[in-house]
Amino acid sequence: MNMNATLLGQAIAFFLFVVFCMKYVWPPIMEAIEERQKKIADGLAAADRAAKDLNLAQANASDQLKEAKRTATEIVEQANKRKAQIIDEAKTEALAERDKILAQGLAEIEAERNRARDDLRKQVATLAVIGAEKIIERSIDKDAHADLLNKVTAEL
Repeated sequence: MNMNATLLGQAIAFFLFVVFCMKYVWPPIMEAIEERQKKIADGLAAADRAAKDLNLAQANASDQLKEAKRTATEIVEQANKRKAQIIDEAKTEALAERDKILAQGLAEIEAERNRARDDLRKQVATLAVIGAEKIIERSIDKDAHADLLNKVTAEL
């Protein structure tokens, strides 16, 4: 019976130990395990959210990059158009300036030709009068001489 009593004592002690553990030891351990599981689940959820946020950020970055490239392309196209416009304006201005310079040059040439013609007419008239003086061998008075020069110049 000793052995049965010892065995019964051990069984009761084991039962009390299990009850004691279930009442005082297991709840804090289970609470710690549940808390740890909750933290792990929260961490996994946060990792999922972070992964989704990262994917969203990458998509946004990609969209912004595409938009920046499109904007840059538009700016380059506008700059090229403006460059062509400036070149065309410069060509137009250069042609207008060239035409103006040519017109001024032609006007100066025409004026110089007219002056040369007038000088030549005066010289021809003077030579004609000198020749006429020599032929007539007399001198014409100055008023008559000036009047004659004006008439000859007008006729030439």
